[in-house]
Amino acid sequence: MDKNSRAEVVELADTQGSGSCGGNSVGVRVPPSAVRFDILEGVMAYKSKIEWTETTWNPVTGCTKISKGCMNCYAEKLALRLKAMGVNKYKNAFDVSLHYKELLRPQGWKEPRRIFVNSMGDLFHDDVPLNFIEEVFTIMNKCQRHIFQILTKRSERLMELSDKLPWSQNIWMGVTVEDNRYLHRIKHLSATDAHIKFISFEPLLSDMLDLELSGIHWAIVGGESGPGSRVMKSQWVEQIKNTCMKSDIPFFFKQWGGTNKHKNGRLFDGKIWDCMPEYQISTLSA
Repeated sequence: MDKNSRAEVVELADTQGSGSCGGNSVGVRVPPSAVRFDILEGVMAYKSKIEWTETTWNPVTGCTKISKGCMNCYAEKLALRLKAMGVNKYKNAFDVSLHYKELLRPQGWKEPRRIFVNSMGDLFHDDVPLNFIEEVFTIMNKCQRHIFQILTKRSERLMELSDKLPWSQNIWMGVTVEDNRYLHRIKHLSATDAHIKFISFEPLLSDMLDLELSGIHWAIVGGESGPGSRVMKSQWVEQIKNTCMKSDIPFFFKQWGGTNKHKNGRLFDGKIWDCMPEYQISTLSA
């Protein structure tokens, strides 16, 4: 680990014997069906309820707020809850922490799946050393049967490290752009060597009048949900959808959000938009 890194290493306790067409939700209540406590592993295992993925994998947990979209961070609230529950992985709550024993987990998942990498943190946080990021990428390269979906708000560091990382085709790299003041993140993403590049406009907090999506392969739009959620206007969604349609970019509408996101639903213009990039998952057994 880099000497200047402030990330803490959390080792789990030994518990043996014990795309077709039709974001970051703020809610902290996790349905029982979405979570189970794995006694053998000593960690929380998720069958993700996030509409655009299938499973989450968190070799890094914890983060710090850097922009407007972070205000109602669901991950921070959930991390505090898990610490209070006594989950060892979250003993540092939401401080940036590295989990080396999590690195090999995707190799144990035999069925191909879409995996959201670090739903509880940011892989490109300044406190995550390059050598750890490289280890995460090594595992993703080995597990060609899975699709790995990474999201970051730290697009500048992503761009700076891009040429040091091995970008296999099953790694989908995305940036969050919640407000038009952060459109520069798209330029940073475009400068990387990722094969599939996507944008998460969630929580969408402003219009995107000057949106340029050249070289982008997927767009996700969603409103903020949970207590204190901020309103997403339909014309903002329409702007992004129209830009995607003009450029033949798959458009995924995740949710309207609000204090009751299930009631508000996922319909936009009267239908479900579940577009995803076309990608053939490798049949390799690695």
